[in-house]
Amino acid sequence: MFYEFIYPLVRFFTPLNVFQYLSFRGAYAALTTLLLCFIFGPKIIEALAKLKVGQSVRTDGPATHLTKSGTPTMGGLFLILSLLISMLLWMDFSNWKVWICIITLVAFGIIGFLDDYLKVTKKNSDGLSGRGKLIGQFIIAAFVVIFMYLNGEAETTLLYIPFFKDPVLDMGIFWVPFGILLIMGTSNAVNFSDGLDGLLSGLLIIVFITLAALTYLSGHFEFSEYLGIPFISGAGEIMIFCLAAVGACIGFLWFNTHPAEVFIGDVGSLSLGGVVAVIALLIKKELLILIIGGVFVLEIASVIIQVASYKLRKKRVFKMAPLHHHFELSGWAESKVVVRFWILGGLFAIIALSTLKIQ
Repeated sequence: MFYEFIYPLVRFFTPLNVFQYLSFRGAYAALTTLLLCFIFGPKIIEALAKLKVGQSVRTDGPATHLTKSGTPTMGGLFLILSLLISMLLWMDFSNWKVWICIITLVAFGIIGFLDDYLKVTKKNSDGLSGRGKLIGQFIIAAFVVIFMYLNGEAETTLLYIPFFKDPVLDMGIFWVPFGILLIMGTSNAVNFSDGLDGLLSGLLIIVFITLAALTYLSGHFEFSEYLGIPFISGAGEIMIFCLAAVGACIGFLWFNTHPAEVFIGDVGSLSLGGVVAVIALLIKKELLILIIGGVFVLEIASVIIQVASYKLRKKRVFKMAPLHHHFELSGWAESKVVVRFWILGGLFAIIALSTLKIQ
């Protein structure tokens, strides 16, 4: 809104020229979401508590988690709302890449909301059926990927591998099912990583900071040419979305840190996970996102391994899946698991960024 309606007034008041800079709008988009979370977070948490929108805790999990039963959930609602408000204030409305991120955020958020709502009303941790959730994710992911396929540039279907400068192949139409699988997989991987106070919000801060750097570099012709990465027109605007997400996650972490006053819920984890994958597709970092979100990969891999092992051998590999619960049951304090996973997330981010020069 500011870019659309205030920046044109620069011919009358030259200091308004700052609104053309991505760094300025990105910084204030982050500050906007942060302040919105700080201001309205307590009110929304209080409203969720009054509505008895409380978390149902798994009875087979760590005994220490039983005390969390009834803690307000669906906190991802004020995270999403702050993001939407911030983007409407600071984004360039003509950039379709940002709009597709917003559409993904809202659409996956609806699925997460329905899942959380059913969990609350049924007073258990089941929510939507696995099949119902996957069908909804598939429909949204298919729409988003097909839209990108039809409106993208020449680079859209090219596949790049970390540490290699040139694309390894043009996937053509097969990029569509690949993209759908990536969005669904990432969304669920992020969802599995939500289970400890502050764990997911801290990891998402690291991931979105990394994506902010990558989107800025990909959307800058000189930087992208110097680094040997594909130049993506308009990708710089996605940086504003990423920084707004960083501000929102920091604001949410204020209330989600141990002991959590509110949980993000599926409404937050599914939506932000879907957006992470969409951004990776837009800037041609489909495989690099597996490194950036390395902790998410480990979390969903632990679930897959656990299920497969139990079905095939009737034996469990981990004490409990996802992976963070395994370490809890191994004797690690919850805060220790969270901080160590944050450190691991930071290491994955550094490795991912290092690939820009090692190719």
